[in-house]
Amino acid sequence: MKKDSHVILCGQIATYNKDIPYPPPLPDEIKHLIKERNITRERFLVLDYQDKFEEAVNQLAKWYFDDKLKVRETTAEGLENAGKAFCSMMRGGNIGKQLVKVSSI
Repeated sequence: MKKDSHVILCGQIATYNKDIPYPPPLPDEIKHLIKERNITRERFLVLDYQDKFEEAVNQLAKWYFDDKLKVRETTAEGLENAGKAFCSMMRGGNIGKQLVKVSSI
């Protein structure tokens, strides 16, 4: 990381059910680098921005329909794979949304 950079922590679903502190602890050598390079590390909670949801949804929709936003998602095929997909998602095994495709209609 570059000097004076900023790290936003989000998407920590894989750690929700673990008995570890949040944000996760860092090894001493990483702590030293963060201090030495003046890197900030801050958590992001979407609920802190509820007043901006409507504006954000409108902007994201515009970018999506203008093909300026690419959606990455993980899709499991078939309802019989819903359980495996859910477990994988809870372990952080997905990219973006975890979907289960049950029909091609």
